[in-house]
Amino acid sequence: MKKRIFCAAAALSLFSLFGCNNRAEVPALAPASASELKPMQQSWRGVLPCADCEGIDTALFLEKDGTWVMNQHYQGAKGRTVFASYGTWARTADKLVLTDSDGEKQYFRARGEALEMLDREGNAITSSLNYRLEPGNDPLPETPMTMTGMYQDDADTATFTDCATKRQAGVANHAALERDYLAARGTGQKPVLLVVEAHFSMTVSPTNGTVQKQLVTDRNVAFKPGKDCDNP
Repeated sequence: MKKRIFCAAAALSLFSLFGCNNRAEVPALAPASASELKPMQQSWRGVLPCADCEGIDTALFLEKDGTWVMNQHYQGAKGRTVFASYGTWARTADKLVLTDSDGEKQYFRARGEALEMLDREGNAITSSLNYRLEPGNDPLPETPMTMTGMYQDDADTATFTDCATKRQAGVANHAALERDYLAARGTGQKPVLLVVEAHFSMTVSPTNGTVQKQLVTDRNVAFKPGKDCDNP
């Protein structure tokens, strides 16, 4: 994903971004200008404390459709050290609430241009250690995440509707999945449940120039005929 354009005041943009989601929870904030809303997501990055490693290099990406992606590198740890997660975000009067694809919640709050991590109950952490993520402009991570959703291929394009977030994305490398999808689909044009390790990328539409989120499948592609999000 190409470098994103950040607004002049990241703190203002943060709350403008929050205002695009869950408007019923708190009074609406002043609408952001078109230039502020142009980025598809905003990112923050920092090294969070770790009990059994040197620190957790954490990058958080919020998107205007109410979804997020987090990439974490456990520095100095043994074995697998890089993990990614995703889900939906919402705002309360003073907190950012991240709900991951398994339903687990994490909490942050704005501190100037930064985001400060809160504890599991959404309370401030009393510590001399750093729990802040600073504004950044990193690209979306390519770390594979296990995703489950309804996949449909209509010849030239394919879509993936994620079961956890209910959001739909195009599929970048759908041609490689076509044969297995057709075998699982049988007759008709119905969607098929897909379990896959994949990541998201941002691409510019050749037709209208807008930035769009796409799913990129990485490995362990498994179609589940006769299944759906309610019966995986």
